[in-house]
Amino acid sequence: MEKRKLGFWEIWNMSFGFLGIQFGFALQNANTSRIFDTLGAEVDKIGLYWLAAPLTGLIVQPIVGYFSDRTWTKLGRRRPYFLAGAILSSIALCIMPNSPTLWVAIGTLWIMDSSINISMEPFRAFVGDNLPEKQRTLGFSMQSFFIGAGAVVGSALPYIFTNWFNMPNTAPKGIIAPSVKWSFYIGGIVFLLAVLWTVFNSKEYTPEELEKFEKNKEPNLNKIENSQSLVPFKKQWNYGILLTIIGLIALSYVYYINRINNSHKELYILAIGLFVTGLLFIIVSQLRKAQVRNGFTVIVTDLLNMPKTMKQLAWVQFFSWFALFAMWIYTTKSVTGHVFNSFDTTSKVYNDAADWVSVMFTVYNGVAAAVAFLLPVIAKRTSNKFTHMLALVAGGLGLISIYFLSDKTGLLLAMVGVGIAWASILSIPYAMLSGALPANKMGYYMGVFNFFIVIPQIVAGTILGFLVNTFFDDQPIYALIIGGFSMIFAGLLTLTVKTKRKLNINEQ
Repeated sequence: MEKRKLGFWEIWNMSFGFLGIQFGFALQNANTSRIFDTLGAEVDKIGLYWLAAPLTGLIVQPIVGYFSDRTWTKLGRRRPYFLAGAILSSIALCIMPNSPTLWVAIGTLWIMDSSINISMEPFRAFVGDNLPEKQRTLGFSMQSFFIGAGAVVGSALPYIFTNWFNMPNTAPKGIIAPSVKWSFYIGGIVFLLAVLWTVFNSKEYTPEELEKFEKNKEPNLNKIENSQSLVPFKKQWNYGILLTIIGLIALSYVYYINRINNSHKELYILAIGLFVTGLLFIIVSQLRKAQVRNGFTVIVTDLLNMPKTMKQLAWVQFFSWFALFAMWIYTTKSVTGHVFNSFDTTSKVYNDAADWVSVMFTVYNGVAAAVAFLLPVIAKRTSNKFTHMLALVAGGLGLISIYFLSDKTGLLLAMVGVGIAWASILSIPYAMLSGALPANKMGYYMGVFNFFIVIPQIVAGTILGFLVNTFFDDQPIYALIIGGFSMIFAGLLTLTVKTKRKLNINEQ
């Protein structure tokens, strides 16, 4: 028994929700630093405040994936999570620009990003559930198109409200500009409506049907079903001891440097994260030794059972998303300060420059939408690895070039390279992974794969502020340069990934 080949409009409907998700995500990415800046955030602390977003993803994504694999309702197993996340995200989007203090904004970002993750995480598994393997590249490309299209409008909204509808983009000190507020209100409405479209215009296979499809898969994929037998608990114990020791060493070092200069407390987050991960491995290894099996032990143990392709792609994702997070955090400060030499958040020059960052983000998302269906064609003529490598190198060069630019047009050209990279990041890694995951753990492993989106963001949030403050005299433009080289390195790492086959548009 094989999955039915879906028509174009069926794939369109099941991917349409990503339009709304990315609409909200783009507003968050393009305007959060601006909101923090307006509410008085210090430049070397902005990365730390942004950590609310990836930390919630690290916790929420595998849990949502694990439970969505085991959920079945009248709406299916993935769609209830789409809907719940959309409702919560829409509420948070309306609250965010009305934050009275910096800490309220940080807390709202935490809630908003958790809600976006609840909606977004199951969408990747949705493609794996509903499409035969030969159509998955098209499915991920369709998602990339909607991600780009939604982000184009979402990123541009503050600029549109200011320049087309004469809405003020300035406000008294500590108050978010009306153009930003109304952008978030519209974003909340679009988010909910787009997800509702997918919820009510798509279907899911029942667990019984998916089980029949799974029987036709390769035997090695089904081995992951009894996951706790694959990794010896002694090996898990050894990993736990190693990470715990590294975490303790890191904690000691952070404590030492903070005694000298009490301004780098954000580094504690990274050190504590290593220590806690080690403790989790130690605890679960002993629970498994005592024959305990539950959701907690399965979630932690399966981190060590990732398919080989997934492990190799993890490093590519790490350095790609490290670069993206550097861009999201520091582009506003880099453009307003380095390019336009304005540091007064109440001034017209500063807010015009900040609005231009929205246009820059619009361009890279527009480019991503435009090239979403071109990448499989290039991959067919070369390979998926070579295509992804070229795209990431283009993105890295685009980020680095911002240092040398001094006009608005040049900044938009820099974003073309970033847009090519963004389109590839959103589709090709998932297509490379396609077919390597068992259906009964599709949601979980897609959630774990997102670890390598989240972890680099945590690393970037903890160390980039430290690097900018310590080595670059609080000049955030250097964070973009670091990000550019990181993306180029990710491109080179792509060439080491082993996959079964190229993308083939003739099979779609």
